[in-house]
Amino acid sequence: MNKSLKIAIAQMNAVLGDIAGNAARIADFARRAKERGADLMLTPELALCGYPPEDLLLRRDFYAASSAGLAALAGELPDIPVIVGHPLEEDGKRFNAATLLGGGRTLATYRKQCLPNAEVFDEKRYFEPGGTPCVVTIGGARCGINICEDVWMSGAADQARSAGAEILFVLNASPYHIGKQALRAGILRERIKTTGLPIVYVNLVGGQDELVFDGGSFVLDARGEIRCQLPTFEEALEIVEIIDGAPRTGLLVPERTTEAEVYRALTLGVRDYLGKNGFPGAIIGLSGGIDSALTLCIAVDALGAARVRAVMMPSPYTAEMSLADSREMVLRLGVRYDEIPIAPAMQTFAAMLEKEFAGLPADTTEENLQARIRGMILMALSNKTGDLVLTTGNKSEMAVGYCTLYGDMAGGFAVIKDIAKTLVYRLARWHNTICDVIPENILTRPPSAELKPGQTDQDSLPPYEVLDAIVEACMEQDLSPREIIARGHAEADVRRVVRLLRISEYKRRQAPVGIRVTPRGFGKDWRYPITNRYEDPY
Repeated sequence: MNKSLKIAIAQMNAVLGDIAGNAARIADFARRAKERGADLMLTPELALCGYPPEDLLLRRDFYAASSAGLAALAGELPDIPVIVGHPLEEDGKRFNAATLLGGGRTLATYRKQCLPNAEVFDEKRYFEPGGTPCVVTIGGARCGINICEDVWMSGAADQARSAGAEILFVLNASPYHIGKQALRAGILRERIKTTGLPIVYVNLVGGQDELVFDGGSFVLDARGEIRCQLPTFEEALEIVEIIDGAPRTGLLVPERTTEAEVYRALTLGVRDYLGKNGFPGAIIGLSGGIDSALTLCIAVDALGAARVRAVMMPSPYTAEMSLADSREMVLRLGVRYDEIPIAPAMQTFAAMLEKEFAGLPADTTEENLQARIRGMILMALSNKTGDLVLTTGNKSEMAVGYCTLYGDMAGGFAVIKDIAKTLVYRLARWHNTICDVIPENILTRPPSAELKPGQTDQDSLPPYEVLDAIVEACMEQDLSPREIIARGHAEADVRRVVRLLRISEYKRRQAPVGIRVTPRGFGKDWRYPITNRYEDPY
């Protein structure tokens, strides 16, 4: 290369299925890129329709609408070539494609070669793999195009290099999990070792159901050094200049701590889930505990205090400390707060069921009734106002079934469903360093469901440090009980947790969708049968 090339990276938040809206957003990005002197603009994978479209990709009309949207976009773009990710149907085959638009028409199209079919991905269900490289000339520079998984495997990038590419553009819809950004950079450096090509990596940003796309688009030079790093969890447009094949140093956004990163992922996930689905606000049932406190903070930061309502529903077993802490917290946050005691409903249910329960001892049935009374109240408020109930259960509880169907599981979106209890505490303490709104009592008192006198979580569960470590090993790493015990955990604890994990699947299937932040959450990438007699070997 003996040319200077200015590439615009459009890190955009697409709304799935809103082809016209996404096209308008791409055109707006392109106008701004043109004003800043860009020679070319890149968009993320499937930016035109949003990602992942799932079974929309089985519909012919979806491809027809995408094709029409792409043609219309070509006529709306300013005088700057743009590479757009979109679904493509041709000759009865369907592809995950990227098309170079310029001068009102299609100039070239690349078809993704490597189709991921693990974790949350299921692209082999929908697409055919492409088989040929695509190299285009922009401003005298030879530019290869790849899409996401193409660079996670060897082959497609090497093809582009063999076809004459001097730069590699990679369009991505890569969802977030803890540690993902470092993983991406490491994979791309492996591609650079074999190709010697600098890489411009553009990633989608935004929430889509349980997935959060973190953006964090970046540029690596031919030595694997980062020359440009865009922010995470927000839209951005950045220009990177490549001179004689070498990217110039541009914007370099510093890395965040794990706690800051996860909190921003949760905030974006809540904002986009409610915003893209048209919910006016959120309702949260407060308990005076750490989980509902953290969920409330996230909701306020995502939506603003005016769109969040907190409801405390005390029972005769609710500690005065829980009420005091909840009142103090909502005062600090400035959200609407209501107290609706559930004792009258408890008495009514006790009277209704007195004959049926005669002679039987009190047990978890009465405890679950309290949770279900609260769930009914929250859902009634949701139905009346249109606001969405955000559930407050964490991953530790979800793993072992420490939750009540139609009770504390009642709601529309599970904010911390993939956050282990130990991480809940880390996030809450981190948040208080930024904005001190969670009372100290909530951070230090033993966790309790407060469904009977003197109850604590550890009456029924191992200490959360032990529980979370076993769940992570079994659920996220697929280790056998024998391997987990070899790590130093007591056999009794392992047997207990693994059994609870197995028998709680029927509950998880009925839980609301929730935000994924770990390499494996209870959602798209967890597919265990409910009816299951397989016994883990010891």
